[in-house]
Amino acid sequence: MSVIAFIPVRSGSKSIPLKNIKNFCGKPLIYWNLYELEKCKRVDKIVVATDSSEILSTVMAFGFKKVDIYKRSDENAQDHSTSESIMLEYINYSDLSYTDIFMLVQVTSPFTRAEDFASGLDLMSSHDSVLACAKIKRFIWSSDGVPLNYDYNNRPRRQDYEGTFMENGAFCISLVGDILKFNNRISGNIGICEMPEYTYVEIDEEDDWIIAEKLFLKYRVKNLKNSDKIKVVFSDVDGVLTDAGMYYSEVGDELKKFSTYDGMAFKILQKQGIKVGIITTEDRQLNRARAKKLGLDFDFHGVDDKLNLVKDFCKKRNLSLNEVAYVGDDINCYELLSHVGIAACPNNAVTKIKSITDIILLTRNGGEGVIREFVDLIFQK
Repeated sequence: MSVIAFIPVRSGSKSIPLKNIKNFCGKPLIYWNLYELEKCKRVDKIVVATDSSEILSTVMAFGFKKVDIYKRSDENAQDHSTSESIMLEYINYSDLSYTDIFMLVQVTSPFTRAEDFASGLDLMSSHDSVLACAKIKRFIWSSDGVPLNYDYNNRPRRQDYEGTFMENGAFCISLVGDILKFNNRISGNIGICEMPEYTYVEIDEEDDWIIAEKLFLKYRVKNLKNSDKIKVVFSDVDGVLTDAGMYYSEVGDELKKFSTYDGMAFKILQKQGIKVGIITTEDRQLNRARAKKLGLDFDFHGVDDKLNLVKDFCKKRNLSLNEVAYVGDDINCYELLSHVGIAACPNNAVTKIKSITDIILLTRNGGEGVIREFVDLIFQK
């Protein structure tokens, strides 16, 4: 018996174009479910069913080992297509057994953790299907004025109210054989896998996106919780503070383009009592001049081993690496980014950097105000 997690995504989303790979809290939206499914030891295989080459390339760039891509048919990638239609298409295409466990996972519910998936799978031992729900403590009425989940003559206090289970769209689980028999994602004796109340939000419209990001940052993003511990923020230069381009004047002078937004970001951090600096492999006068103009607390040039430099830096100042944040973009930043308390990278960083666990993938490219976006996202709560 195998456990297959199935994620249907398509390119056509009218309310939020390319929603499934739009940046959500530092990563493409689809990343969060893939990351948690990859961590869940109970899941044997993750199938992403898509009609989009752009979604395909985004997913493959993550480098998750369990992920397979299924090219869904155009017929089942339309606005009117149901999840059941693409589930049945894949099941009929594949060599799954009737006894395999099939878990439909929805990208529009990014809050699901590995332990939630595991809890749902545990419930399959005593149920035919499992449905993820959030318990809400809201009073619901029908259109003809009839209360559906409480007695208005004996209105309970919220703290005394047991609440009502509401589908949160996160996942549902059934056996392959039952899906084929009933043409439905759930059937028979259905178990409820309860998730926290905030997970009731599903991302279907732009307003949902705004609400979901705020909730995700509050409850899920480890880095946001770590921000209160940060004492120093370091940045790479080329590819972060600049666009990684090298410009030359007619007389051979070397030029670089910096963003003034990053200069303000460093000042914002300093006003909050956070020290700031740069660490660069290059040793060039124009980088030194920029550091001086910005009034940075520290600037390190010609550094080949950035991690060891920061370790020595922390030792001399009685700091830990968890109290350091770093923004980098290329392979010479990999070791340092893998060890600091908060790691972030520009949107156009190299693939190996983007694959670092818990790294924050920013929406801006190098030289476009990356540090300002980082500060606004993490420190301006």
